Amino acid sequence: MSSTASSTASMGMMILWMVVIFGVMYFLMIRPQKKEQKRLQAMLNSMEVGDSIVTTGGFYGVIIDMTEEDVIVEFGNNKNCRIPMRKQAIAEVEKAEQASA
Repeated sequence: MSSTASSTASMGMMILWMVVIFGVMYFLMIRPQKKEQKRLQAMLNSMEVGDSIVTTGGFYGVIIDMTEEDVIVEFGNNKNCRIPMRKQAIAEVEKAEQASA
């Protein structure tokens, strides 16, 4: 009878440790990733024409036109270098009023 009780207690402790480990994984891995995704989505939603950007490839440019999923970015001083790209390829945004200050 005591071996059955000890195996049940040991099974309960194992389940408790699995729950604790999952909780720690959630707070160390999943939660920060979701916060970063929310921050990135908020940044992409707040973009406007005239904002300076940095792409994930490291290129600096200025937004000259926008659609729902894409932006047209002007790179450098050459007014002929305009490239359409996905919004997801933008890593940083600097608002137009911040760039001029």
